[in-house]
Amino acid sequence: MEAKKHPKQQDRLTELRRYEILDTPREGDFDDIVELASQICDVPISVINLIDENRQWFKAEVGIGARETPLETSICSHVILEDDFVEIKDTHLDPRTSDNELCAPNDGLRYYAGWLLNTERGFPIGTLCVLDNKPNTLSPFQKNALRILSRRVMRELDLRLSLKNQLILQNEMDHRVKNSLQTVLSMVRLYKNRADKDNWQDAFDAVTRRIEAVAALHQELHQASTIEKVNLKSFLKNIVTLLGESIPDDITLTCRVEDVPIGSKTASAISIIVSEFVANAVKHAFSEGDKGRIAIIGKLSEADDLIIHCNDNGTKKLNPESKQSTVEGLGLRLMQASASQIGAMLMSGPSENGFVLKLEIPNHDS
Repeated sequence: MEAKKHPKQQDRLTELRRYEILDTPREGDFDDIVELASQICDVPISVINLIDENRQWFKAEVGIGARETPLETSICSHVILEDDFVEIKDTHLDPRTSDNELCAPNDGLRYYAGWLLNTERGFPIGTLCVLDNKPNTLSPFQKNALRILSRRVMRELDLRLSLKNQLILQNEMDHRVKNSLQTVLSMVRLYKNRADKDNWQDAFDAVTRRIEAVAALHQELHQASTIEKVNLKSFLKNIVTLLGESIPDDITLTCRVEDVPIGSKTASAISIIVSEFVANAVKHAFSEGDKGRIAIIGKLSEADDLIIHCNDNGTKKLNPESKQSTVEGLGLRLMQASASQIGAMLMSGPSENGFVLKLEIPNHDS
């Protein structure tokens, strides 16, 4: 019997792919875990199994000799719909597996036991499981050992994800400072070209205001990471005001946000994403001297998810042949890493009148 789809299948698949583990080479850290699980449980087969959209893929395995199999023969696709631990003592007697072509022969897969691999957001992405060619049962010691090993798998996956995001975010401050200095430098060049002996003081005052705005923006972002709760409306309006003071006068920046309390971690991530979007829009969307608009909108959905929309009406960043955004590089990776750290989904692309970004944050008050 083929398993049903998970009730939140798309969210589960998004969570799985966030780890970027599918189709990676075999690694000793994971191979050691399945080898140990097989020995402790005294069975010939052990697998770290990740359930993709149309297949089950093995990060590590003992006794299978393959890296993936179709979902039609997957026992684990049933397990991710059930409790944290599932044991099938005889697959011939269980309706989920009795007609499975891998279980049906007498020497087929007759025994299964597996612990779910659950993410921090509670989505099951796979299992650590053991199998035998005869009916079996695990002792309490073996069951607990398998549970500990499954947690070790998730800790390894979470650690790798955290290290990847940390590496990206370590570059964030340098990148942000670099962008800020480039903005100030652009202002200095602009006023240098326009200033003369009669208005040099005005030029210096304008550059000073830009530097003060940039410094205040960095302070606002820093404070968001040191407090527990932030009011999104006031916080984001402050961010947008500061950003508006450091961008060309020809570009209008607006903000319309609902009054929503959010965690400081979420606020910091939003501020990075909004700041990067504005910086990219100023850099890529408008030619020098063009009048333009950048809009930031924040609201709650009917499902109580927080949605942040960012859009501009520039056309410079669109490739006329492919109609794809040319905004790439570190800025985009920073936005993606920030969204990943708060479990949010980030979508972006060209629109009819420029470029649009959508940030969808479930459990917005966390």
